Amino acid sequence: MSSLLPNYWAGRWQYGTGPGIPLMDPVLGQELVRVSSDGLDLEQGLAHAREVGGPALRALSYRERADLLSRVGEVLQAHREAYFEIAIANSGTTRKDSSIDIDGAIYTLGQYARWGQSLGQARVLLDGPGCNLARGGAFASRHVLTPTRGVALFINAFNFPAWGLWEKAAPALLSGVPVVVKPATATAWLAQRMVADVVAAGVLPAGALSVLCGSSRGLLDTLQPFDVLSFTGSAQTAALIRSHPAVAQASVRVNIEADSLNSAILLPDATPDSQAFELLVSEVVREMTVKSGQKCTAIRRIFVPEACFDAAAEAIVAQLELVSVGNPRNESVRMGALVNREQLGSVREGLAALQSQTEVLHDGNDHALIDADPAVASCIGPTLLATRHPQDAHRVHDTEVFGPVATLMPYRSLDEALSLVHRGQGSLVTSLYGAQPQTLADMALALADSHGRVHVVSPDVAAAHSGHGNVMPQSLHGGPGRAGGGEELGGLRALGFYHRRSAIQASPSVLAEVLPQGTAWTVD
Repeated sequence: MSSLLPNYWAGRWQYGTGPGIPLMDPVLGQELVRVSSDGLDLEQGLAHAREVGGPALRALSYRERADLLSRVGEVLQAHREAYFEIAIANSGTTRKDSSIDIDGAIYTLGQYARWGQSLGQARVLLDGPGCNLARGGAFASRHVLTPTRGVALFINAFNFPAWGLWEKAAPALLSGVPVVVKPATATAWLAQRMVADVVAAGVLPAGALSVLCGSSRGLLDTLQPFDVLSFTGSAQTAALIRSHPAVAQASVRVNIEADSLNSAILLPDATPDSQAFELLVSEVVREMTVKSGQKCTAIRRIFVPEACFDAAAEAIVAQLELVSVGNPRNESVRMGALVNREQLGSVREGLAALQSQTEVLHDGNDHALIDADPAVASCIGPTLLATRHPQDAHRVHDTEVFGPVATLMPYRSLDEALSLVHRGQGSLVTSLYGAQPQTLADMALALADSHGRVHVVSPDVAAAHSGHGNVMPQSLHGGPGRAGGGEELGGLRALGFYHRRSAIQASPSVLAEVLPQGTAWTVD
C-alpha cells in the first residue's frame, strides 16, 4: 500500500485513522498516496489556529506579514520541480498546464507581498475620511478595518490545488488571519506537500497555516462567528454550506465560487477574414483544452453572428483536430486527463444531456490517446457542440460540463446576444471579440452587472491581453448569481473579506491617537 499523508493539525503532523482514501494517477490508474482526516480533533485544530496563529499574525505589521509572503514564495520556488512531478502524476496535467497552477500560485504570493509592502508598519486600515457628528467638530466618526479574530477556512476545488490555496491564503495571511485549508481530496497531495515545505522552512508563526486532507465531515460544525469560510466547488454543495447553522445562524462570513457558464462573443464587425475572428477561434480552442477544460473560467458557450456560424464551426474544428490527447509525460501530448474516472463519467453524462438539444461538430471520442489505455485513463478529447436554435436549447444555458466541451451558437442581433448570454444567470467571465471600440465598450458595460470580469479582445491587444480564462490577482475573480456571488483577488480589495469594518465615534483627541496606527485603505 502507498503511504498515508499526514495532516498538519493543531501545530503538529498527525495521521488520520483507517486505511485512508487513495489518490490516483488519472492516466496510468495507479495508486499514489492515501489521505485520511478520520479521528482528528477538528475543534482543537481550529482553536489552535485562532488562539496561537491569530495573535502571532496580528502582532505583526502589514509590511512584516508581506515579508512572510515573500519568504513563502521563495520556499515554493525552491521546491518547484517536485510540485510539477506531483501535479503531472496526481492531476494528469501537462507541464504547461501544471505551470498555470504552480507558477500562478507563486506569482500571486509575490504580488500580494509587493502590495503589502505599500501598507507599511500599520496594523489597522483607515477606511475613508472622518466625518463630524457634532457642531464644531467636538465629536466625530472614523471607519477602520481590523483583522478578524477568527480563522480563514478554505474548502477548495480539485482543479487548482496550488493556486487555489495560495490565491486565498495570500490576502488572508497579509490581513493577519490564520489559514486552515481543506483541499479537494482527489488532488490533495500537491497542497499538502506545499504546506509541508512551508512548515519545514519555519517561515510562518505557529498556528498560521494548517492543512486537513480527507473528509471534511464535521468541519463546518467547528466554525465560530468571527471565522470566515471560502468555498470553491459545485452549486449543490454551495447551497448546503449556505444553509449550515454556522452561516445561517452564527453569521460566519462566506465567499462562494460555484458553477459558471462562461461565454465568448464575436461582434458583428468581426468577419471570418478579420483578426478578431481569428482571436476568438484561438481563445476558444485554448480554453477548451487547457487543463482538459477543467477550469471554472473556461469558455462553455460561443456566440457568433449568424453569418459567421459555418465559418466559425469550420475554423474551431480544424484546430481541435490537431489537439493530441493522452499521457502528459509524453512531450507530444497537448491535453492530458480529467482528474479521475468519476469525473470522466460526469463529463460523459453531461455531454449526453447537451447532445439531446445539440449536434456534435467535433467528437472528442475520435481522438486516439497517446501512451494511454482508454480502458484505464481518464482521458477524453475536446468536443464541440452546436445548435442553430439557442433560444430553444435551454440545457446549453443551464448545464455546465466541467471538461473539454463547448457549444457554438448563432445570434441575429446584439440584443439577442445579450439575452442569450444572460440566460447563464451570472458568470465568472465573458470575453468580447471585435474591432470597434464603441461597440465593445457598450457591450462590456451591458454585461458587467452579470459577470465578475469582462475580457475585451481587439486586434490592438492581440499580443498583450492576459487571456479569457487567466485569473490575475490584479482583477476580480468571482461572479454573481449562478457563479456563487463571491469575490476574490482584485488587488488589495481582497483584504476586506478578512477584516471587520467598524466606526469609531470619539472626540478629535481620541481619533488623533487612532490615525497614526493605521494606513489609508486603497482598493487598487
